[in-house]
Amino acid sequence: MKSVTFRQLRIFVEVARDLSFVRAAQTLHLTPPAVTMQVKDLEASVGMQLFHREGRTVSLSTPGEYFLVYAKRLLGTLKEAEDAMARFKRVEAGRLSIGLVSTAKYFVPRLLARFRDQHPGVELRLNVSANREQLVTLMANNEVDLAIMGRPPKDLSTRSEPFAAHPLVFVGLPDHPLLKRGPAPLSALDHEALLVREAGSGTRSAMEDVFREHRFEPCSRIEISSNETIKQAVMAGMGVSFLSLHTIGLELRSGLMAVLPIEGTPVMRTWNVVRPSSKVLSPAAEAFRYFILEEGERHLMAHDRELLGT
Repeated sequence: MKSVTFRQLRIFVEVARDLSFVRAAQTLHLTPPAVTMQVKDLEASVGMQLFHREGRTVSLSTPGEYFLVYAKRLLGTLKEAEDAMARFKRVEAGRLSIGLVSTAKYFVPRLLARFRDQHPGVELRLNVSANREQLVTLMANNEVDLAIMGRPPKDLSTRSEPFAAHPLVFVGLPDHPLLKRGPAPLSALDHEALLVREAGSGTRSAMEDVFREHRFEPCSRIEISSNETIKQAVMAGMGVSFLSLHTIGLELRSGLMAVLPIEGTPVMRTWNVVRPSSKVLSPAAEAFRYFILEEGERHLMAHDRELLGT
C-alpha cells in the first residue's frame, strides 16, 4: 500500500459518502472518469475491491467499510499537518525551477501566473524541453525542482502525482471530408499523410500505443520535431496529425483547424507533477506542488469543455 496517495483517499471517502462516482466528481470538480481511475488505482494498491458496482448501483464492500475508517483517520491527521504547515501557502521568497515537456507550455504559464499572484516574491525559472527524454535528463541532473509531464520515466526513481486529464485528438483542416461523415474508424485515415512528432516525444508514444491497439499503420509519415511546425503543416494541407488538445486552442477557436471525429478519441492520458524520489522540496516548490494539485484539474477541465463543446 506504499503507493496510496492522500488524493486517492479523499476521492474514496467522497465516493463512499454518497455511494456515487458522479456526485463525487461534481463535489471534487473532477471528471467521472478521473474519479473512477483514481479509485481503481487505489483498489490496485490495496489489493482488494473496495466497492461493489452493479449497473449504476454502488455499495461498499466489507474491506471497503473497514478501509473507510482508516481513510478518514488519515485524512484527519493530514488536515492537522496542513494547518501546522500553512506557512507554505504564504511563501514570500525563494527560487523555483519548473521543467516542462513542450506540450505543457500551452497551459502551465497561465497556472504560474495565478501562482505568482499568490506568491509574488517567488523567483520562477521555466525550462521547456523539446521532449520528455530531455526533461528526464534535467531531473536526473537535479536541474529542475518539479517537472510537468505525461508518462513518468521508468529509468529514474521518481514520485509522480497525476493532477489532470490529458486528451489527445486527431486534427485536420476545417473542411476535411471526415467532418461530414460523423464518427469514423481509425482506418478512415488509411490514405492520409500523418504528421508525427519525433521519437522520444510523449505525444508520439501515445500515438503509437493507439496504432498498436488498433493494428493500424498510416500510408505515410512525415516526422516533425515541434508542435508549432506540425500545426503550420496541418494548416498548409500537408496532412493530418495527432496532437494534445491543450496545444491547439487558438487554432480551433480561430477556425484554422478542426478535431477529426475518429472513434475512440479523445485518447485520454494524464498530466503529472514529477520529482526525483530523493529530492527534498523547498518551501516554494512545495507550495507550487500543492497549488497545481489543487488548481490544475479545474483549469484544464474548463479549457477542454470549451474546445470540445461539452
